[in-house]
Amino acid sequence: MNKKSSRRNFLKKSAAVTAVAGAGLSLIRSVHAEGSGIIKIGLVGCGGRGMGAVQQALSSGKDVKLVAAGDYFKDRAKNAVNALKGQAADQVDVSEDRIFDGFQNDLGVINSDADVVLIACAAKFHPYYAKHAVEAGKHVFVEKPHGIDSAGIHTLEEAIKIAREKKLSFLSGLQSRYCPQYQALVDKIHNGAIGEVRAIQSAFLRAPYGVRGYPKGMSELDVQVYNQYMFRWLSGDDFTQSLVHNVDRMTWVLNGELPVQAVGMGGRASMISREYGDVFDHHSAMFCYKNDHCRLFAVCRTETGCYDSYDDLIIGAKGVAYWNAAQIVGENNWRYEGKKLGGHLEEQLDFYDKLRKGERVDSGDYMVNSTLMAILGQVACYTGRMITWQELYDSKFTFSPAPEECVAEMKPPTVPSENGSYPVPIPGQHKWW
Repeated sequence: MNKKSSRRNFLKKSAAVTAVAGAGLSLIRSVHAEGSGIIKIGLVGCGGRGMGAVQQALSSGKDVKLVAAGDYFKDRAKNAVNALKGQAADQVDVSEDRIFDGFQNDLGVINSDADVVLIACAAKFHPYYAKHAVEAGKHVFVEKPHGIDSAGIHTLEEAIKIAREKKLSFLSGLQSRYCPQYQALVDKIHNGAIGEVRAIQSAFLRAPYGVRGYPKGMSELDVQVYNQYMFRWLSGDDFTQSLVHNVDRMTWVLNGELPVQAVGMGGRASMISREYGDVFDHHSAMFCYKNDHCRLFAVCRTETGCYDSYDDLIIGAKGVAYWNAAQIVGENNWRYEGKKLGGHLEEQLDFYDKLRKGERVDSGDYMVNSTLMAILGQVACYTGRMITWQELYDSKFTFSPAPEECVAEMKPPTVPSENGSYPVPIPGQHKWW
């Protein structure tokens, strides 16, 4: 399980996972393996979000133990394990032979004796690794976004179907739904506090993030994986990475209603040097709903020296709801007075509490819809075209190479031009499949 793995080895290992599932692990797993009273977890992706998720999982109870870890980079996986041992030594039991690397590190973690697999690596691989995990009978937590293209969404749907058939838990990293202040605000909106929702403004404006530079001696392929957020083939770009939170929350506000189409614009204005890869530094999209009863205007930006904002404004016939403030102003003034929570810890606490009780967590429906909505906005910005929901869903759109084709020996999917910067999509010219 290292970066020298070939495509042939990958396919052989994938077949092994499927064979194990068919041999019996596809049945409902006892969350306390063999009556041990321990919930064993494996981590795929040892970056910041992966570390956050596993720390929150371990904090849910002393019966939760980390038994395997994987990352594209072996050193990062080792460092993560050592750091976790320093924080909770009695809950970390990861030997050297249970630390895996390379593009297929998930298979090593999945083939360990973990009951739960936490997936928080490059978003390209989220749905594929999740499918491998449920095929092997594992409960799964998947960080957002849950895919970056139409092909990934269809794989995600397959994974969710398998999880439901096997009665496995499938938790999303879209944590806003676990925040009590937002739960209260959405309940007020659903009960008519602002009347019919007419328009929504969503924003995720900040400086560039995940810019790690170019370590000396690192290959071009490794550099791109190291800077995953800066490359479309790994991250899907910022609309899918960031605004997926906003569109998920607003889909919740709209009782699950989905747009019929979207149009967008975007590009690169200032963050154009090599270190910023091939992603846009600004996006803007308008989502249109059936009968034009509502419009959602969503913007994101990753530029330095600019105004920052991460919030949603929901305009109704009787008032306005302010998301971050958890406040309504209008005919029915209201403000949440309880403790505001971030959601990351709360979702993990709920996840493991339900596992102990033998209850399922199933985030599948909004994982699919919110992720595809973010992809819809991204494609609309790249192409400059009006893209319909059905057109995107039915398309063959994928960021090449396909996950199963990713091996250490492959050529980098993109390379810098003579001026040192990477090529980016040109709206009006870009073909999306």
